[in-house]
Amino acid sequence: MKDTIHHLNQRVAAAEEDILRFFREIVAIPSMDSDIEEVGKRIGEEMRKLNYDEVYVDKYGSIVGKIGNGSKILLYDTHIDTVGIGDPDQWEWDPFEGKVEDGMLYARGALDEKNSTPGMVYGLAMARDLGLLEGFTCYVLGNIEEWCDGVGCAAFHDWEGVHPDFVVIGEPTNMKVYRGHKGRIEMEITCKGKSAHAASNYMGDNAVYKMLPVIDAISKMEKDFVPHEFLGQGRVTVTRISSVSPSTNAVPDECTIFIDRRVTFGETKAYWRNALESIIPEEHKDDFEIRKLVYTEPSHTGAVYEYEQYFPAWALEESHPYVQAGVNTMKALWSSEDPFGQGMWDFSTNGNYWAGKLGIPCIGFGPGNEIYAHAVNEHVPLKDVVEATKFYALLPAMIK
Repeated sequence: MKDTIHHLNQRVAAAEEDILRFFREIVAIPSMDSDIEEVGKRIGEEMRKLNYDEVYVDKYGSIVGKIGNGSKILLYDTHIDTVGIGDPDQWEWDPFEGKVEDGMLYARGALDEKNSTPGMVYGLAMARDLGLLEGFTCYVLGNIEEWCDGVGCAAFHDWEGVHPDFVVIGEPTNMKVYRGHKGRIEMEITCKGKSAHAASNYMGDNAVYKMLPVIDAISKMEKDFVPHEFLGQGRVTVTRISSVSPSTNAVPDECTIFIDRRVTFGETKAYWRNALESIIPEEHKDDFEIRKLVYTEPSHTGAVYEYEQYFPAWALEESHPYVQAGVNTMKALWSSEDPFGQGMWDFSTNGNYWAGKLGIPCIGFGPGNEIYAHAVNEHVPLKDVVEATKFYALLPAMIK
């Protein structure tokens, strides 16, 4: 193993310039609003340069690289879309070209989640060259995630017929092994009222006012949530409210709220629907509708995969063999007293699909600190982008 790590360190050092050039180039390609066509092409070029066995764009538009033909399937999941840049005036540098300062690259997508793409792409090629992929078929899946985490993975799994045995999520983990996160349920509630002229509002039934007791009840729910020992406190937030009215001078006859519910274990869709039904005033039950949400936006290829906006919580025990494979990979590469296998994300990832819905063992590993995701000062240490390559290369050998 010492010889393997010595050769791996040499290969990564020799490829550092190429890894960082590739990284800067994919970050510089905008991939907002789920449009990953151009950045996917660039990633595919690098895969071909590294002699991947197969490189293709799947039906949903994800870029796929495949190496090996073993019976066990290991998939590296890196979403290559980003959120938008928001107000351009808040950026003191080009959000895509970015800037380098104190060894950090500041740019949109540098952390979330193009941070892991170069290491995964180069890491698997190096693992092949070092003979570390015996018994494995390995994939790098560059997909969309920001608008609906899991949809690109589900399309790849169902339409391409690939069922991994192990998955690595490349979201930022501060170079530690993560093993779970809370889930999420997204729902809408709409209530109906009766329109009237604002000058004669007593003749109407204001839908906004009817919704207020429901919003108030939701705002007080968290006090009754029981924290999970690992995943922590569940959360609930009304994130959007809208109304329908014939004019600005009329009583609204419809009001809709969007609810983001962060769940731990045991908090199912049925549980949450019952909780919402219980806070609707009895006298207005017939005026309210609770709706589950389904993502149906087409990808850049025009393909539509209908994905219910239910994202289950998941977690592996620290003692799980796959978590320990990740921990042992870190210990073999770097000496540290940090608790390598204790981490979890505060947000949701594609793990909600792989682990939460399919039950496939997942771990997370990626450069950078998640707290800077989606921020104007989003950044990642360039040194860690390179170092992460070693983890992705060595992990298959540690699984065996």
